[in-house]
Amino acid sequence: MEQDIESRYTIGPEEVNRMNTNQLRNNFLVENIFEEDVVKLTLSYYDRFIIGGAMPVNKSLELTNPENLKARYFLERRELGIINVGGKGTISADGTEYELEYKEALYIGRGTEEIIFSSIDVNHPAKFYFNSAPAHQSYPSRTISKTEAQIVELGSESTANHRVINKLIVNSILPTCQLQMGMTELRSGSVWNTMPAHVHDRRMEVYFYFEIPEGQSVCHFMGEPQETRHIWVQNEQAVISPNWSIHSGAGTSNYCFIWGMAGENLDYTDMDHCAITDLK
Repeated sequence: MEQDIESRYTIGPEEVNRMNTNQLRNNFLVENIFEEDVVKLTLSYYDRFIIGGAMPVNKSLELTNPENLKARYFLERRELGIINVGGKGTISADGTEYELEYKEALYIGRGTEEIIFSSIDVNHPAKFYFNSAPAHQSYPSRTISKTEAQIVELGSESTANHRVINKLIVNSILPTCQLQMGMTELRSGSVWNTMPAHVHDRRMEVYFYFEIPEGQSVCHFMGEPQETRHIWVQNEQAVISPNWSIHSGAGTSNYCFIWGMAGENLDYTDMDHCAITDLK
């Protein structure tokens, strides 16, 4: 088996309020994103967003079209964003080869038929984390290095949320239909992300947590601001966040996470903030 896909259905806040721990995890936590020589896919019905991981070790891996997409090929009506969180690797998109170092990104536009993932060093394989969303037109594919990212520094040591936001696949850097992706790095001694918390009704989001040190974890908070829930997340796992939900976390150490968004709105700053003292 070279490709595996599962589906996650949309759920409203009232149903989430009645869920126990296992039900929350089964619906919103994506635990297994990387498996040796397998492309792993999770289709969320929030904006038909796909969370994926490809870890080529002994062979190259092709991103084939799952039957439940009912398309001729994966990007027939989709766009794709990829960030490498492993060793150096290459991605071939209709014969054009792109090389990605650690924490570098690649956007691939709608209409690209053949996508192949490869590692350069099998002893240090690439780990291609990717997001995909429906697309209404085709935009050019291109790589985005960390030096090309738009950098925003937020928080402070005194509130344990000093962090650097790297905007990678965003509309201010390159045109996309609706997909946006970036990476947030927490400074040493800081553990809180996206605090103060917020919601954004016009787009959903997925957080992929990585660089969590061995033996440490992140507690991800979700739910309506006055009815929050939490999910404990381990290294290289992701949480699906509906548009009505906050998405924030606190770790037992500093860490990194990749955020991916899709919806009708490309305005990164369009959000409704929640006062910390109002959270319940």
